[in-house]
Amino acid sequence: MESSHRPVDEGLVRRLGALGIGLLALNGMIGAGIFGVPAGAAALTGAWSPLVFVACALLLGVIMLCFAEIASRFDRTGGPILYIDTAFGRFAGFQTGWAFYIARLTAYAANLNLLIVSLGYLWPAAEEGWIRVALMAGILGSLCWINVTGIKRAVGSLGVLTVLKLIPLISLVIFGLAWLAPAGSSLAGQAPPAIGDFATAALLVIYAFVGWESALVPAGEVRNPSRAMPMALFGALGVATVFYVLIQAISVAALPDLAESERALVDVAEVLMGPAGALLLTIGVVVSVGGNVAGTMISAPRLTYALARDGNFPAWFGRVHAEYHTPANSIIFFTALTLLLSVFGSFVWLAAMSALVRVLIYMACIGAMPRLRAQAADNNSASFRLPGGWLIPVIAFAACSLLLIQISLQSVLATALVLAVGTVIYWLARRD
Repeated sequence: MESSHRPVDEGLVRRLGALGIGLLALNGMIGAGIFGVPAGAAALTGAWSPLVFVACALLLGVIMLCFAEIASRFDRTGGPILYIDTAFGRFAGFQTGWAFYIARLTAYAANLNLLIVSLGYLWPAAEEGWIRVALMAGILGSLCWINVTGIKRAVGSLGVLTVLKLIPLISLVIFGLAWLAPAGSSLAGQAPPAIGDFATAALLVIYAFVGWESALVPAGEVRNPSRAMPMALFGALGVATVFYVLIQAISVAALPDLAESERALVDVAEVLMGPAGALLLTIGVVVSVGGNVAGTMISAPRLTYALARDGNFPAWFGRVHAEYHTPANSIIFFTALTLLLSVFGSFVWLAAMSALVRVLIYMACIGAMPRLRAQAADNNSASFRLPGGWLIPVIAFAACSLLLIQISLQSVLATALVLAVGTVIYWLARRD
C-alpha cells in the first residue's frame, strides 16, 4: 500500500539486507551522546541511572513498534516522507522531507566540526586554518566518492567504522565487569530518585537513542524491506541498550564523582585501564562521530532524491547514476553544502532544532496510523499490524508528547522558519 501518485524508484538496486539497515540504525543511535550523557544521568539519579537507560529503551521500543507496522507497508525510498504523504497528502510529505533534510544537514555539519575538534585532542593542528579545511574536504570527499560508487560499498565502510567504534566500548565493558557487583550494592544502599528527577534524566538520556529513523529512508535499496526493517530496528535497539546499561552501571561504580566529569567515559576508562584506556576512549569518540557522519551521508541525500522523484524538487536531484545506480547528484550536492556550512557557517542555533524535528516526525507518523490502517484494509493489504488495537500507538504518541517538554523556544522558532521557507519552495516547484 503506497501513495498512488508516486512513481517507482527507477534505477535503484536492492542490495541492502537487515544487517546493512541495522548498521545504519545502530550508527544513528551510538554516537557522541553516550560519551557525555552518563554524567548528566548520574547527577540526577545516581546509582539508579542504569535503570533510566532501560526505561528509555522501552519507550523507544514502543515508538519503533509503530514504525515497524508503518514501514511494512512501503518498499520505496523516502521513509517518513512516504508515510506522511500517503496519509496526509503531498504538501505534508514534502514538509516532512524538507524539515528532515535541513535537520540532518545541520546536525551533519555540527558532527563534522565535532569530529575535527576530537581529532584536535590527538593532533592540535587539526583545528587550525587550512589544515582544518583540508581535513573537512578530505573526509567529505572520501565519503562522497564511496557513496556515489555504490551503496553496498558505503555500507561496507560503515560496517568497519561500527566495529572500530564498538571496540573501545567493548573494552570498557570487559575491564569494568568486575565493578558490577559494587554497583549493585551501591544501588541497594541508595534511596530511589524523585519521580521528577527520573523523568528529567529520561528526557536527557532519550537523545542517546534517537537517530535510528534515518535507517528507514533507503527502503528502495533494501531486499524485502517489510521484513528487514523491523528486524534491523529492534536488533540495533537491543545492541545499543545492552551497551548503554552496562556502561552506565560500570561508570557509576568505577567513578564516584561521575556527575562532575566533563569527559565521563574517558575518565572511567582511565580508572579501569590507565592512560592507555583514556587514549582508547578518546579515539573511540573520533570513530563514533565518524560513524555518524558516514551514516548520514548514506541516508540524507536520499531525501532530496525522494523529493525530486515526486516533482517537488528540481529533477536534477532525482537522477540516478547510470553505472553505479546511486542518487549521485543528491550525494554531491549534500557534500558541497555540508562543506560550506562546516567551514563558513554559524549554524548551532539551526542544529538545535534537529531534536524537535525528529519528535514531530515521530508524532506525525504515529498520527498517520489510523489513515494508513484504513487504506490497508481497503486494499486488503497483508502487511504487519500491531496487536492490542490502538494501545501501543496511544502510548507512543504520549511518550513523544513528553519529549516536547525539553524543546526550547529557539528551536521552535528555527523550525517554524525552515517550514516557512519550505512552503515557498514547494509552491514555486508546483507552479513549474
